[in-house]
Amino acid sequence: MIGILVLLPSFFSFLYVAVPCIRKYFAGGVCTSTVQLPGKVVVVTGANTGIGKETAKELARRGARVYIACRDILKGESAASEIRAATKNQQVFVRKLDLSDTKSIRAFAEGFLAGDGAAEEKQLHILINNAGVMMCPYSKTADGFETHFGVNHLGHFLLTHLLLETLKESAPSRVVNVSSMIHHFGSIYFRNLKGEKYYNRVFAYCQSKLANILFTRELAYRLKGTGVTTYAVHPGIVRSELVRHSFVLCLLWRLFAPFVKSAQQGAQTSLHCALAEGIESQSGRYFSDCKKAWVSPKGRNNKTARRLWDVSCELLGI
Repeated sequence: MIGILVLLPSFFSFLYVAVPCIRKYFAGGVCTSTVQLPGKVVVVTGANTGIGKETAKELARRGARVYIACRDILKGESAASEIRAATKNQQVFVRKLDLSDTKSIRAFAEGFLAGDGAAEEKQLHILINNAGVMMCPYSKTADGFETHFGVNHLGHFLLTHLLLETLKESAPSRVVNVSSMIHHFGSIYFRNLKGEKYYNRVFAYCQSKLANILFTRELAYRLKGTGVTTYAVHPGIVRSELVRHSFVLCLLWRLFAPFVKSAQQGAQTSLHCALAEGIESQSGRYFSDCKKAWVSPKGRNNKTARRLWDVSCELLGI
């Protein structure tokens, strides 16, 4: 017992020295691009908090005209005010977007392209599909889709579809889809996409993140020669509100705080794929820590990617 008490000061001293090094190691890659964005138009979904907010802030700092697309307008306006103050860029706007409701998605796209109270937008150079839900209890979107699949995949699929012509007209332009390394554990259950036959919140989340990978792959194939490129990213294990539906994850995030990225660190790979020069030939690829990463065999299956595309179009009526 006495020995333990003697060792405790040494242990805490070690932690004091080691934790900053541990944090630095797990912080991952950093976007080193110096590209500036004056005159460029950017849309970031879910940018009222977390990774999306940090992504929007950095793009605004580089001079872009940034649209925060989020469900909670009050939180969006608070984030926009903070970003304007931090970057001295007044061209940061908030627009209502509820990815669990296709009517809201269509209204956002229509309003964005028509101006929606701001100067008419005829261009879109960067679309970052960042918003998402994680480990939710079983529920359905306004259109009857299982929430993970409906928000994380179908919502962004429809949004991208509605903005695609503008992206093409604005080329060179980019689409960045925030996925996760958890896609390695996912499968696309075509016979149970709505989760009505059976449901597990972990598998549902994994499926939606694999769908992001497959969507990126097929989108890149269909966009060849248009000047629009697309990338899927794993932001890392990040402190964010995304884990709020899981008590276990909230507890683990607290216990392993030294190993968890900040929102700013988590935004780096999204920024890399949005800004880095010379990665156009890697369209459709998956990135982690600002470099190309390994994708699961299921995420490389072209047949599944095309089937998912066709099924998504059918479900959304497009």
